[in-house]
Amino acid sequence: MSLEGEDVEGSAGASVEAAPARSPIEIDVLTLFPGMFAGPLAESIPGRVQSRGLATVRVHDLRQWGLGRHKTVDDYTYGGGAGMVLRPEPVAAALDAVRRPGSTVILPDPGGEVFGQARAHDLALRPHIVILCPRYEGVDERIRSLVDVELSIGDYVLSGGEIPAMVMIDTILRLLPGAIDAESTAEESFTTGLLEYPQFTRPPEFAGMTVPTVLTGGNHEAVRKWRLKEALRRTLRRRPDLLEGRAPTKEETKLLAEVRAEEAAENAAAESSVGAERSPTEE
Repeated sequence: MSLEGEDVEGSAGASVEAAPARSPIEIDVLTLFPGMFAGPLAESIPGRVQSRGLATVRVHDLRQWGLGRHKTVDDYTYGGGAGMVLRPEPVAAALDAVRRPGSTVILPDPGGEVFGQARAHDLALRPHIVILCPRYEGVDERIRSLVDVELSIGDYVLSGGEIPAMVMIDTILRLLPGAIDAESTAEESFTTGLLEYPQFTRPPEFAGMTVPTVLTGGNHEAVRKWRLKEALRRTLRRRPDLLEGRAPTKEETKLLAEVRAEEAAENAAAESSVGAERSPTEE
């Protein structure tokens, strides 16, 4: 998970561009635990985005569409097995109440498309998003026919769809024009298919570690090239899978070749050093 681009109000140089004229994005969340969203949606960027009128987020208790006197929303699974499953009728009624032409309905699900930055940019352009948060052992299979897309935030098990919904909402809201400095979203991880380059701030020296001189020299072209090269280096080291199938520019191809050569030389030097330490000492 990336935490880049936090807009810290009052910090030196922080600026937010005026949002272009467009209708605020609307997001409706259907959940059995609406209280989970109060804090995350009121703080930091999501809170400021809403206060600026760039987005409207509404959280609905799915039980208001529950069945009978007890507002039942789940039942035992046919065929036996542990846990309960969300029934289709309450979900269908809830979607009928909040859905409209142009809505995009999302079901967080482990088997769905992996949610990434490209999908976030796509959703940030949609006028209305509905997120249905599953619980218990999941949803009745027939509910899947009522949604537009199933998205997964990773290969692990959560208690429900609320946390994935928060992840998606946060990712989408910060991409809205006027949410944060446009430069932040243009240069952060995954936007160009690479991890972000290393960042430094004051002091210039800490615990024997210094800021690269290129970043303090005032040569903007040298800084841009260094950042691109280090983004390639970090991606090669940590997420080489991101480089597979990616069409690099001519400059990236040249810089990546330099990075690979430097990495190979560094590894060879490290192996040579280890070998020297292990060599028997001559008497």
